[in-house]
Amino acid sequence: MRKGSNLGSEQAKVLSFVPTGEYYYNKGMKAYQRRELKKSLKYLNRAFQLEPVEPMIACQLSIVYTELGEYKRSNDLLHNILDELDPHMSECHYFLANNYAHLGLFKEAYEQVSAYLDKEEYGEFVEDAEDLLELLELDSDLILDDLYEHDDLIVQQEKARDLLESGHFQKAVEALQQVIKDYPEFWSAYNNLALAYFYLGEVKKASATLEEVLGKNPGNLHALCNTAVFYFYQDQKDELAQLVQGLEKVRPLLHEHRYKLGATFALIGHSEKAYEWLKFLQKVGFEGDGSFYYWLSYSAHDTGHADTARSAWKKVLEINPEKEGLEPWNDKKKAEGFENHVTSILKKLQSDYTEEKLFGLFLTSVSNQQRAILTHADFCDVGDLSVVEKLYLAEVLNQNGDTQENNEIHNMHQVALHLYSKHKPVSSVESGLFLTWFTIAYRGMKEREAFKNTKAFAAATEYVWKRLRNEKVTKKQLCDRFEVSQSTLTKYVDIVESYLP
Repeated sequence: MRKGSNLGSEQAKVLSFVPTGEYYYNKGMKAYQRRELKKSLKYLNRAFQLEPVEPMIACQLSIVYTELGEYKRSNDLLHNILDELDPHMSECHYFLANNYAHLGLFKEAYEQVSAYLDKEEYGEFVEDAEDLLELLELDSDLILDDLYEHDDLIVQQEKARDLLESGHFQKAVEALQQVIKDYPEFWSAYNNLALAYFYLGEVKKASATLEEVLGKNPGNLHALCNTAVFYFYQDQKDELAQLVQGLEKVRPLLHEHRYKLGATFALIGHSEKAYEWLKFLQKVGFEGDGSFYYWLSYSAHDTGHADTARSAWKKVLEINPEKEGLEPWNDKKKAEGFENHVTSILKKLQSDYTEEKLFGLFLTSVSNQQRAILTHADFCDVGDLSVVEKLYLAEVLNQNGDTQENNEIHNMHQVALHLYSKHKPVSSVESGLFLTWFTIAYRGMKEREAFKNTKAFAAATEYVWKRLRNEKVTKKQLCDRFEVSQSTLTKYVDIVESYLP
């Protein structure tokens, strides 16, 4: 200190500045108006810490959380305002409704927007709230409470879905047709019916069903997604690309729709969009099924999110242990198909349709889970099998050495094996081919068909099946594939078509 300075002899005067909640609130609002959301969040959080009982600060903080996509944190604050700080701050109901809508929590959104409109006849957000309410009612199943008997509908729909997922496509068709008859505006049943038709190879019926949905319920997301899947499997690249452009612009509110969109993108190979939707659902606490975590794991792996891929796969194995070895990062993963899915095979063996039981027995014959199937408590009661089914079971088990007496059964199996050599593993799509064959075979046996030329029957069945699916195929391709002449194939195509229903 310099000599002669007065500073040492005088007590320094320090003007203390203690920022208040209002100070940080104002700084937070200025940052918010400049759209500096992170900075606004920082200041408003500090304001709320200093004045935790001020509802205006809490409300503005919740709005910033909403804009940052932190809907759960926003909701916690809004509920705290209504429960503790200011129950009369009714705009919080409107903000909650918006948050729940973004989360896809549909009923909660409906309840909150209704609460706001009940309390605020002339409120600031009335017009927006009415628009939201209308949107929720249009895009939800809430109004079905007045139209349908939900319990019966749910039972029928779940039964049909189980049949579809386990490969009972014909039985699923009948169940879904009944649902549609009882509930003609339940669009989910139409969409599942289209899938069942598609897997059976009846592409025209599948497409017509989706067209009916989109005609009566334009913009139905499930129908659009199913159409994309059909285009993908039929290699209709131009049509698929055009449809995908539209799907990429869709921003659905419901969890179910977001899941459908994400799974569809994953299935058709658009992993970035798939991961975007599926990861978002995981972040907001969506409790998905095995398929959800399966597609999340695959899309995460394809987009370089290894940790997410592995954690999602752990959930897959918890739900479906039989998928062990099918990890997306496993380059030597075993082939996945119905032939190794014990539950699906057992359900087929319990079917009321002979062709489905025959298909189930064939899958048993090529399954690496054969012992588990044959010794399972739910394996079909042999005493309830028809003569044809018993003979085929004997063929599968190789218990009947007298193949001369049952040539048609042996040959039927050989045709299926020829098809399997070209179409394994057996996916949902290929299931349609085998069901087509066993339908032909069962009808043929009634006409005393012996199926002597097994390769010709296999080639003809695949040719007819692909034509039913509107797939591009030539007779020459099938002739080369199964080593038969074109004249032979033409002859057997006529025979096969004569046995189709």
